[in-house]
Amino acid sequence: MNRFPPWKYALLVIALGIGITYALPNLFGDDPAVQVSSLRGFELEADLPNRIELLLTGADIEFRSIEAEPQRLLVRLDNPDRQARAADLLREELGRNYVVALNLAPATPAWLRVLRAEPMVLGLDLQGGVHFLMQVDMDAARTQQLERFTSDIRTVLRQGNIRYRSVRMDRNSIVAEMRTAEDRDRALSLLGRELDELILEARDGSDTFNVRATIDENVLQELQQTALRQNISTLRNRVNELGVSEPIIQQQGADRIVVQLPGVQDTAEAKRVLGSTATVEYRGVDEQNDPFEAQRTGRVPPQSRLYFQRDGSPILLSRTVIASGDNLIGAAAGFDQQTGQPNVVVTLDGVGARRMLEHTSQNVGNRMAVVFIEHRAETRVVDGEEIQTTRRVEEVISAAVTREPFGRRFQTTGLGSATEAAQLAMLLRAGALAAPMVIIEERTVGPSLGQDNIDQGFRSVMIGFALVLVVMGIYYKVFGLVANIALATNLVLIVALLSLLGATLTMPGIAGIVLTVGMAVDANVLIFERIREELRNGNTPQAAIRAGYEKAFSTIADANVTTLIAAVVLFLFGTGPIQGFAVTLSLGIATSMFTAIVGTRGVISLIYGRRKRVKALAI
Repeated sequence: MNRFPPWKYALLVIALGIGITYALPNLFGDDPAVQVSSLRGFELEADLPNRIELLLTGADIEFRSIEAEPQRLLVRLDNPDRQARAADLLREELGRNYVVALNLAPATPAWLRVLRAEPMVLGLDLQGGVHFLMQVDMDAARTQQLERFTSDIRTVLRQGNIRYRSVRMDRNSIVAEMRTAEDRDRALSLLGRELDELILEARDGSDTFNVRATIDENVLQELQQTALRQNISTLRNRVNELGVSEPIIQQQGADRIVVQLPGVQDTAEAKRVLGSTATVEYRGVDEQNDPFEAQRTGRVPPQSRLYFQRDGSPILLSRTVIASGDNLIGAAAGFDQQTGQPNVVVTLDGVGARRMLEHTSQNVGNRMAVVFIEHRAETRVVDGEEIQTTRRVEEVISAAVTREPFGRRFQTTGLGSATEAAQLAMLLRAGALAAPMVIIEERTVGPSLGQDNIDQGFRSVMIGFALVLVVMGIYYKVFGLVANIALATNLVLIVALLSLLGATLTMPGIAGIVLTVGMAVDANVLIFERIREELRNGNTPQAAIRAGYEKAFSTIADANVTTLIAAVVLFLFGTGPIQGFAVTLSLGIATSMFTAIVGTRGVISLIYGRRKRVKALAI
């Protein structure tokens, strides 16, 4: 008799139950949805679902459901047309403080979501994902370069002991006002040596002697191209922070970037992270002048700038930037050990650390402010046409007293929530964008290989799988039917594992699955032929079954371990689609060995194992 241990039956039942449970979500498809979240990651208002329901009902837009969570809200709809209408309505009505994004929400039943069962993520070549076409604001890039050179000119003049009345931007140039012609000539000579990227000329006013500086056009074009390349690099870092596999980020034309994110579940988060131009500046607080008086009269001291804190109160800060996002080399979110409030621990480079140490050493007891700067994309309708604009938002998030000198490493506090701290740390860690970008096109994309090709590919797989089932059933009879059950179970387990791990399935991944199906068939063929050989040698049916499984195991293990080693090497040294192929191949090897050796043995034992005498095997 061939008795199968009860614990192995229990293992088979548990594995099959888990496999079916976590493979089921892939049968329910997706719902077109609109996702709403806070621009800065704050929790949503409690009455927002009712407000959105009234808006949609008033606009006669039918929806399936509204699912509210603390930090996001999901509106499920019936078709893409209603999805687009709802998104346009909510963008217009909710205002600037919300991110409204298109989404494909899994239509998984609630009881499966409770078990955290989600459908597997498909790549752009199968399911699609999120497609962004982003345009770099070259005018803003030019302005940023002018601001940098304005600060550099002030620094050079101060270091050269040249007195000046003001250094200001004037359209596409910088004007430095001197009191005397001698100061002007000295400034021309010094600036020409220190800042060779600028074209300098003397422009005298009625009572001033001025130097006008413009950026050389070749230098400007190079700076803009550098900004574009830096933006692409920064976007790659931010996508890595999002954990998206196999993204496509590439330049299109002179000032556009295409970003495709396969299988993204939280498109609002992706839109917020990719589209944000966020950085920080550290400035000293002007303690000598009254900010409320400056706000009331409009007269701001020349060495200061007027900012506003989160509660709306004004504050005067120095025009000199101590350190900025360009000096950051690390940022990590955490909590202040004394107050328990969320914070971001910042690490500066050598230049920023030196400036910070100099400032804090001279200003112990005075306040230093952290200015959060963000470029927000906005859409305005002018004469029936949508016009994309960028709005610069500057907000003082913290103005704390400097208790002791510090330089390289310190913390930023005053953040509203742990989510905001994590988001700010991620943006700073990934790097500031060199120039603001506007999302001018957003859509969910279909299969990049063409739906017809994909349908034919799946059809060929199904036809091949069906032919294997027929041949196995005819040639090996009862044993062939058992092998067919194992093959179907093998596919279920692979899909379940891909869903559990959140791996992205692409066309090369499907090729890996097809290969493992072939290997699973090969394992069953080895076992069944070994059983037939034992029968030809005169062994009894029960002995032939036992010997067939035992003697075929080493051959099957050798073949699968060799292939597994190859799959591991492909995963370690490959990229993109090659890694996807390696992942599915590795998972398929593990499940095929389990189903071919343990699964079929259990079923065969159910059929033949309890009989004391078996005259013949249907093989």
